[in-house]
Amino acid sequence: MEFRHTDVVKTVGLRNAQQTGHQPEGARSNAASGPAGDGHTREAVIRLLLEDGPITATAIGERLGLSPAGVRRHLDALIESGEARAARSQPWQQKGRGRPAKQFQLTATGRARLGHAYDDLAGAAMRQLREIGGDQAIVDFARKRVATIVAGVDELAGHTVAETEAKAEEIADAFTDAGFAASTRKVGAGVQICQHHCPVSHVAEEFPELCAAELEAFREILGTHVQRLATIANGDCACTTHVPLVPKPVAQPATTSTHDSGRSAE
Repeated sequence: MEFRHTDVVKTVGLRNAQQTGHQPEGARSNAASGPAGDGHTREAVIRLLLEDGPITATAIGERLGLSPAGVRRHLDALIESGEARAARSQPWQQKGRGRPAKQFQLTATGRARLGHAYDDLAGAAMRQLREIGGDQAIVDFARKRVATIVAGVDELAGHTVAETEAKAEEIADAFTDAGFAASTRKVGAGVQICQHHCPVSHVAEEFPELCAAELEAFREILGTHVQRLATIANGDCACTTHVPLVPKPVAQPATTSTHDSGRSAE
């Protein structure tokens, strides 16, 4: 038994645009198509808020080839419907001087547009599993589920900054393929794995073992302590896991103390 979500499309074009600076093909044609293209453009804005939010209106316009007025129209509509919200940038996110720019992100209502298929059935199945096999059966199932998601991700061999960052990105890609719309971002002396959508969040509210198994898998693959900062199941906008980038210390050989009495050890 495995819960997978097939309603979320991995928007490779949007992610690649962020890395290369090029806009997705057709972005400007959608923006310029007028009311007939509003639905497609709105969906593109929603996907961008999902994968890269919180994000500024300026960044949205640059990524999708929209005018400031066009971005504002879509954001206002999403905010009015309760699907998006705005907040001021944090100090570490601010670039340059002046008033912090607003950043926009999806709300739980907005994420619900992506669907949570079979939540009731999945919850009932999990409760039945617990009744039959106890808590350990839930733990075993959660671990097996995550193992399937990261089956193609090998454990980290070296613990350099570059290798750790690359392995975190590999984990994010595996979770994106499983419907979690995951990405990574460098923050201070660490990297964060951000899961912008959780196809089992409603079930995870009742069964936190699902989240715990993910964290355990991250630790095993990365070979270091990682910290979960936020989860969608607890009402946050994304599941965020912090991975330190400090290289793993190498064990030093034991040395013989010279401060002894001169007698051999007994």
